[in-house]
Amino acid sequence: MALALQTFATVKDANVALKAAGTRYLGGGTLVVRAANEGNISVSGLVRSTDPALSAITVTGGKVRIGASVTMAAIARHPDLGTLARAARAVGGPAIRNMATVGGNLFAPAPYGDFAVALLALGATVSTDDGETPIETFLAKRDGSRAIVTSVGFTLPKVGDFRFLKVSRVKPKGISVLSIAAMLEQAGDGTVSSARIALGCMADRPMRAKAAEKALLGRRLDQDGIAPVLAAAGEGTAPITDPIASAWYRAEVLPVHLRRLLLS
Repeated sequence: MALALQTFATVKDANVALKAAGTRYLGGGTLVVRAANEGNISVSGLVRSTDPALSAITVTGGKVRIGASVTMAAIARHPDLGTLARAARAVGGPAIRNMATVGGNLFAPAPYGDFAVALLALGATVSTDDGETPIETFLAKRDGSRAIVTSVGFTLPKVGDFRFLKVSRVKPKGISVLSIAAMLEQAGDGTVSSARIALGCMADRPMRAKAAEKALLGRRLDQDGIAPVLAAAGEGTAPITDPIASAWYRAEVLPVHLRRLLLS
């Protein structure tokens, strides 16, 4: 099926073109081109923008802004984003990372979207022409979104505060069984004072493990301290079943891998 491609210098003009029926935005193409190749007849035209801001990474005063067209490969090699390199490298193999973008990852359905899990743990915001939205709100409403994502922003975590783990059957580039990201801050006495834990493949999109977060507050990151956290890990989840793993299996191994992450 032939697809018409329209290219615009500004995101504003590209947004206008996206109002036409059947159009989809083209970033790295790992999602929309595959869908078209697999016979998705709802896609009749592609729209893209060459706005330089979409490919920019800025790190200023501990604040990070990453354009929606920035690839996983660019994040993995950026000198100021070492804490996120592991999450970026978790996305496919080298060829995919050279194409897959931050913006596309926000829309990737489970079992994909590992980098979006990391952004959720970081408490990122998502920017479009309509303004800035907390990532949790954006993910909940993404299916109905037609606005082009322009960037994501977050505070650069301190060394040791951010943790990421991807579990897959095929290494190093297999599809996720599950992924876990955590942003943990500790008080002077070693107890956890703030916690954000995000899960991938435990719903149809990245989700917060809020019961586990609550159980972790005021506790130490040791075997006894995390015991109630592991018990609460699956609360509110709805794991997916796919050819990689069943919902039952994902629910069973979640506490095992969360334990490894928290004690790492």
